Amino acid sequence: MALATEEKQQIIQKYRVNKRDVGSPEVQVALLSRRIAELTEHFKLFTKDHHSRRGLLLMVARRRRLLKYLKQCSPQRYSTLVESLGIRH
Repeated sequence: MALATEEKQQIIQKYRVNKRDVGSPEVQVALLSRRIAELTEHFKLFTKDHHSRRGLLLMVARRRRLLKYLKQCSPQRYSTLVESLGIRH
């Protein structure tokens, strides 16, 4: 269930901090959010897929840690990212 290359490149271009950026917290959170959304749709069809559910929980935990780090380091970048992704209320 990996992201398509073109889709991944589009997400990286949208959320990157500078021209050569591929690993900033913003990019990582955006990619994880996309994969989490895909897995959420997957579980609507396959409710008993517990192995993939564990992977989903690991991704959610990783995204939470990255967001916590970003909030501590740069609250402005955190708020703009959360607003653009629409992941917190």
